[in-house]
Amino acid sequence: MTLSPSSRVWVYSSNQPFAKADVPALRQRLRDFAQQWVSHNRQLRADADVLHDRFVVLMVDETQADASGCSIDSSVAFLKGLQAEFGVDLFNRMIFSYQDAQGQVHSVERDAFARLYATEQINDDTLVFDPLVSTKQDLDQVFLKKLSQSWHKRMI
Repeated sequence: MTLSPSSRVWVYSSNQPFAKADVPALRQRLRDFAQQWVSHNRQLRADADVLHDRFVVLMVDETQADASGCSIDSSVAFLKGLQAEFGVDLFNRMIFSYQDAQGQVHSVERDAFARLYATEQINDDTLVFDPLVSTKQDLDQVFLKKLSQSWHKRMI
């Protein structure tokens, strides 16, 4: 589904990658949820995906209907079910994800991230993922950015 660049986005970072074998089924479950997602009995124009085997992304084009508190609550309940089923943590906001020089994605707790920086295993040029992006345009353009250009820098 093609959504507007201004579509609202929620990114949930997993504390570990999903098993490659689980990703197709997870992706289908997410898309099924997005297709039936409603707000005040109005169908939301929504989509969902899994990126880099560890980021769950929900998107809603709010030009027709806004995602309300109840619809957001339903998405959280759905994601908590996925979290339990797949044995991952999707709600720890102190998980920092970065890409190493070989293109591998790693996710670590904030303290471990700070240690990696202090020991120069990562630096200001390390690419980090910003789960706080709020629109599809931001997801497409600035989800991955240099550490020096990210809010992560203030946390180390």
